[in-house]
Amino acid sequence: MTPKQTTTEQTTTEQTTTEQATAAANVALIRSTLDAFNAGDFDTCVARLSPDFVMNLAGLLPMPGPDVWRQGADLIRRAFPDLHAQIDDVVAAGDEVALRLTFRGTHLGDYLGLPATGRAISYVSHEFYRIADGLIAEEWICSDTATMQGQLTAGDA
Repeated sequence: MTPKQTTTEQTTTEQTTTEQATAAANVALIRSTLDAFNAGDFDTCVARLSPDFVMNLAGLLPMPGPDVWRQGADLIRRAFPDLHAQIDDVVAAGDEVALRLTFRGTHLGDYLGLPATGRAISYVSHEFYRIADGLIAEEWICSDTATMQGQLTAGDA
């Protein structure tokens, strides 16, 4: 092995180690933020969003700002006070983290015009996050809202 090959291998190993450490730190950020969400600690969640945060919900235009995230979180928490997000799968690479989550809760408050039903809900959400400078810069959410809606209105005539 030549000195040049050794240097190249060391550089590649160092880059891989740095990328793995970054991915692990990004996963830890998302996991701890979801823990805060599950505890209803939205102040901690918002503190982990970058000032230029953008939320992307399937079918809607991008929505900028941490305040938009808080409004959405408040809306769903009022409707489902016991809502809990469980991470089913997580994959991370570079500055991105992808999740498959299962949300479970009880419909105890108004949700988008639907009065409380007392019904339990469970639905899957696929979420993708981009991390920049240790903060969540962007979020893409694709939730199975059709399943949730069906659970809330099941048996209604």
